[in-house]
Amino acid sequence: MLCITSSSSSPAPLQPPRRSRVPSDRAAPPGIAGGRNVRLSVLSVQRDVRRSEPAKFKSKFATAATVQENKTMAATEVDVNHLPIYKVDPKLEKFKDHFSYRMKKYLDQKCSIEKNEGCLEDFSKGYLKFGINTNKDETVYREWAPAAQEAQLVGDFNDWNGANHHMEKDKFGVWSIKIDHVKGEPAIPHNSRVKFRFRHGGVWVDRIPAWIRYATVDASKFGAPYDGVHWDPPASERYVFMYPRPPKPDAPRIYEAHVGMSGEKPAVSTYREFADNVLPRIRANNYNTVQLMAVMEHSYYASFGYHVTNFFAVSSRSGTPEDLKYLVDKAHSLGLRVLMDVVHSHASNNVTDGLNGYDVGQNTHESYFHTGDRGYHELWDSRLFNYANWEVLRLLLSNLRYWMDEFMFDGFRFDGVTSMLYHHHGINVGFTGNYKEYFSVDTDVDAVVYMMLANHLMHKILPEATIVAEDVSGMPVLCRPVDEGGIGFDYRLAMAIPDRWIDYLKNKDDSEWSMGEIAHTLTNRRYTEKCIAYAESHDQSIVGDKTIAFLLMDKEMYTGMSDLQPASPTIDRGIALQKMIHFITMALGGDGYLNFMGNEFGHPEWIDFPREGNNWSYDKCRRQWSLVDTDHLRYKYMNAFDQAMNALDENFSFLSSPKQIVSDMNEKEKVIVFERGDLVFVFNFHPKKTYNGYKVGCDLPGKYRVALDSDAFVFGGHGRVGHDVDHFTSPEGVPGVPETNFNNRPNSFRVLSPPRTCVAYYRVDEEAEQLEGKAETVGASSPEIINLDATPTEEYEETADRMATSGAKKGRKSERQSSHKSTK
Repeated sequence: MLCITSSSSSPAPLQPPRRSRVPSDRAAPPGIAGGRNVRLSVLSVQRDVRRSEPAKFKSKFATAATVQENKTMAATEVDVNHLPIYKVDPKLEKFKDHFSYRMKKYLDQKCSIEKNEGCLEDFSKGYLKFGINTNKDETVYREWAPAAQEAQLVGDFNDWNGANHHMEKDKFGVWSIKIDHVKGEPAIPHNSRVKFRFRHGGVWVDRIPAWIRYATVDASKFGAPYDGVHWDPPASERYVFMYPRPPKPDAPRIYEAHVGMSGEKPAVSTYREFADNVLPRIRANNYNTVQLMAVMEHSYYASFGYHVTNFFAVSSRSGTPEDLKYLVDKAHSLGLRVLMDVVHSHASNNVTDGLNGYDVGQNTHESYFHTGDRGYHELWDSRLFNYANWEVLRLLLSNLRYWMDEFMFDGFRFDGVTSMLYHHHGINVGFTGNYKEYFSVDTDVDAVVYMMLANHLMHKILPEATIVAEDVSGMPVLCRPVDEGGIGFDYRLAMAIPDRWIDYLKNKDDSEWSMGEIAHTLTNRRYTEKCIAYAESHDQSIVGDKTIAFLLMDKEMYTGMSDLQPASPTIDRGIALQKMIHFITMALGGDGYLNFMGNEFGHPEWIDFPREGNNWSYDKCRRQWSLVDTDHLRYKYMNAFDQAMNALDENFSFLSSPKQIVSDMNEKEKVIVFERGDLVFVFNFHPKKTYNGYKVGCDLPGKYRVALDSDAFVFGGHGRVGHDVDHFTSPEGVPGVPETNFNNRPNSFRVLSPPRTCVAYYRVDEEAEQLEGKAETVGASSPEIINLDATPTEEYEETADRMATSGAKKGRKSERQSSHKSTK
């Protein structure tokens, strides 16, 4: 990834994607209170580089019919040679030939779709044409299988005898059949089993329809194949959405979740159980978005949902399509947006149950996949799509439209984007940030064009959609709009951050932690392209690795988490650093934040799906919510802090602020100080030293108070920071001359900073505070107080920081409006 400080700065080397598709066979060991061009200092306080919001460009490609048939090739070439991305990053002009080629290919493909299919939106409604669809008087089934020599539709409806249900093939390799209703009822009943039977080379084979919307397996038979199920419930059984989509937040706070493993019991949890039991927890912790993994059907549970077999089918382990609709609607009722983890980077190599079964040796233009080595991912043991094929584009674009329209998803997290971007798939490739690594013959332009079409389509259907790319390479303009010449994603995952924390926790003593290196890793992102920061996701939580909490506390989590006894040094350090690592990642690491289910309260152990290596056990494929619900266990402290972190952003909107200034990276004292939005953050990573009167630089003069303190009792801390203390600023140096200021900041104040603590400070709007005080003297209602829902004792509720909560929250908006004024 490239450094956020400047579009021309040198990025840190990145490693190829670290994907654990199937777990290894390793055994497991026994208080919140409530002019945008700014400088950003990352490597030193002497290097302040201006950062501003990206400029808005009026695109030449924003019209519905981008390339008219009567447009000349010369005109098109002129357009693609003057892309707005060159104004965003002039270094890209060296690769103008590459961008012109891929933009022209995108426009040509889009124009061809519009010419032959009406428009991209109609093209993406393929699920209404392909697969099984019931019309007024008949049922129609269509399947693309150009290599088939004969084809039939078989199932329960004809006792699996297709003699009377032969299909016809058109010139494009699409087989179809129309079956009249019987006595006014569909000939193929709802919830009945069906398969596509075709002959190739004299052999008849049965396959699940590629566009099937539900697939089930006989759980009583080990290794039984899946059956395609025709899902077309009567109106009385269809789920009807009752709640609108919540508005798009300024910054997503994402809760990554796996429905199947979300229950307390060692079994597969259901969509309805997740909706009723887990969604309220997510909302209570102040997340605004939930990201669902493993939604598309996958025959091998231990693949974590990444070896998809049926792209339009809801994973039947957790319920029916109507059950999933209930989940999404319930989330919307709670104000939660829902993203889906979509896997278009590859497909399961399962022949019996998945798309791979349609590959019977034909050439690549008649298959969903590339032929030979190009069609096989050697690390993931899966098949790779041919994104240049017309019907592949129809299937994948329609797949996105289907989940968005039928299930009301608010967006997607695209899995394995690095694999899609390059012919080498990122395998054994280290990305150094040299632009030649991104724009060369190694780039899979067909895949890039597909992603451009997909992002254009999704944002046109739902302008407020949130689309996240999982990319470790840091390809420039991945997250710039398509009509500027970018690929069109809204965010990319900051995948280097968790690797840094794992390296520190596994390989470095606390005294070896580099404040500059931490700050650089957290801010090393591309100018004008947004990132989702995370300290750990599901990738860091699976068997063979450890969660941050488990790395910090290990076996003592089994014996030392009772609050009825003093915390051991290991537990005290572990809880303190768990909070600090997550908070600094959130506050400094990106434009959004992500957490994986259970990590917010330091869930012990790793995730391990049932498989042969663990005797098909579900013991570690669940979430032990009882740990955080038990009042005498310390898990509640980490959960309360997670809740408070999200509430802090809810109140101060620092994640969406372009103002981010790192003013102090003190290697000797192990302190990092930075400003984000309206807040000042002080992180003391030193294991022992308390700093009484530590000098902190800031932008605006005035009075500062504690907004969030990790050392508060409610978060399992020691209560060493006073929440009723006013911190008054002092001017520093010559106004307007940064080099004479303190750490390049024009003002400063002093704080108490205990070891292994982090504190956020807000600037008090004294005018609003005075007005509020006058109102209260004449009987105004009490200020609103944020409810943490995790206060362990009545004593804490009476502390001064609860009163500070109301002042911060009430004064926030007026604080911003008057932030340009100096408080004297």
